[in-house]
Amino acid sequence: MLVSKSKDTSSYRNSERRSLLRFLSLYIVLVGLLLVVLGVLHYKSQEELMFSNQRTQLLNYANKQYKAIKTFHNEQYPKNRVYPRNSHFRSAIYDLSGEKIFSLLKHKPLHFGKDIYRVKDSIQFLKILDDNYYLGAKYLFIEVNEDLTWKDNAIREIMLYGALTLAILALFGFFFVGIFLRPMRDSITLLDNFIKDTTHELNTPISAILANIEMMDRKEMGIKNEKKLARINIAAKTVSHLYQDLTYLTLNHKRKSNDEWIDLRKLIGDRVEYFSILAGSKKITFTLDLEDATLFIDAVKIARVVDNLISNAIKYNKRNGSISIILRAGYLMVEDTGIGIDAQKVNDIFERYTRFNSSEGGFGIGLNIVKSIINEYELKITVRSVLNKGTSIKVVF
Repeated sequence: MLVSKSKDTSSYRNSERRSLLRFLSLYIVLVGLLLVVLGVLHYKSQEELMFSNQRTQLLNYANKQYKAIKTFHNEQYPKNRVYPRNSHFRSAIYDLSGEKIFSLLKHKPLHFGKDIYRVKDSIQFLKILDDNYYLGAKYLFIEVNEDLTWKDNAIREIMLYGALTLAILALFGFFFVGIFLRPMRDSITLLDNFIKDTTHELNTPISAILANIEMMDRKEMGIKNEKKLARINIAAKTVSHLYQDLTYLTLNHKRKSNDEWIDLRKLIGDRVEYFSILAGSKKITFTLDLEDATLFIDAVKIARVVDNLISNAIKYNKRNGSISIILRAGYLMVEDTGIGIDAQKVNDIFERYTRFNSSEGGFGIGLNIVKSIINEYELKITVRSVLNKGTSIKVVF
């Protein structure tokens, strides 16, 4: 099957990304709350300023209207019954009991004890008159349409100042993120450098050990020595597999891929034979159900996928367990009867340096390599696991 590739551009591990997202989420929420509080306070202050300005203007209107009512009462009433009007405002008069005498207001007054307030789209002002009761009035209400210019200006200022504040806090946020993630990055860098240095030192001794094991004449050995040699071979192949992972992690994943048609059935058969001595040390048996299947992929990379799936199935299996490998034209499945994985931790198995059993060796990089190759070639991998019963990993291509 022909597959396409897409390089993973992310430079962070999942755990680092999750930590970053948690920090940024908390930071954004706190910054958002701060901006909302500041915005509300600014809006309220502008509203109070508007009421203060309106109070001064409406008090002047009320004094003018009161003089007009007084003049009308003393000089024209009752011959002239046309209530004094003004084009700049609307007014109304109420008696001592709160009963309406006359009104030009758009809205019925809401308060007889508050000097200024908003009623829908209008501002009303109350002036309590003296005891002369001109036209029988004790309460004079002045009403004007609310000028919403202050609100537009307040919203514009909130947006402007909010954007500037957000930009400044964002700069601080990036600074704090760097401080927050620095210990994790330093730890990862230290471990990566250690792996690179270790990789360079492993090549020669591993090659020498494996070459000498192959050259030994087993016919001249006793049974005890053959068992010792088998244990040495198992240890050497374990270290060799780790070395191949380290080499890929530090060197091969950066090289240009040399894709070709790979016979998966033959590859899996060869790799099972290679790992048979490791499986035999735990008395683990293989069950192979392989059909013909090919994949257009880099040979080194698909070998790393197969090797790590088989190696993990052996490593986390039980003694006298079994491994089932199924190959079809569209997928590869590796199942084991091992220790299994907690359902809540299944998604973490592909993270680099993640290990679920401290008694087993390795750096926790094998499945991370598998995942990176799967992502590069846009394949699909799924994991099903039951604690203490086993794990099944399926690669769909």
